[in-house]
Amino acid sequence: MQNYRFDTKPFEAMLLGPARAYATLSLEYTEKLVAAQLDAAKSYTDTSLAQARSLLDVRDADSLRTYVEKQQQFATNISERLKNDAEKVVSLNQDFFQQSQKLAESNLKQAQQATSQAAKA
Repeated sequence: MQNYRFDTKPFEAMLLGPARAYATLSLEYTEKLVAAQLDAAKSYTDTSLAQARSLLDVRDADSLRTYVEKQQQFATNISERLKNDAEKVVSLNQDFFQQSQKLAESNLKQAQQATSQAAKA
């Protein structure tokens, strides 16, 4: 019976290694994105609950006027938070794209080197 040996190095270099690297990059991006979303959701929930509590404290015209005045600050704060959250997501997306592009270029170079070495052999 004849034993065949299969060299897994080219398979690893051309397929498995790049797939693992991209999966790692994608998982890290997803983790950061989910963390940002959870942080934003907690912030919006806390702010909304604080607003609801403030509304429950309205007892007369003066407290109503104070509540309405605070609504302007609330709107400003929420707008600023939304802007910051959007910028954070855009930054995460740009970083992921740049890292993906670098990874693709690196993998292409490795594949070209492996192909040229296999052709020489």
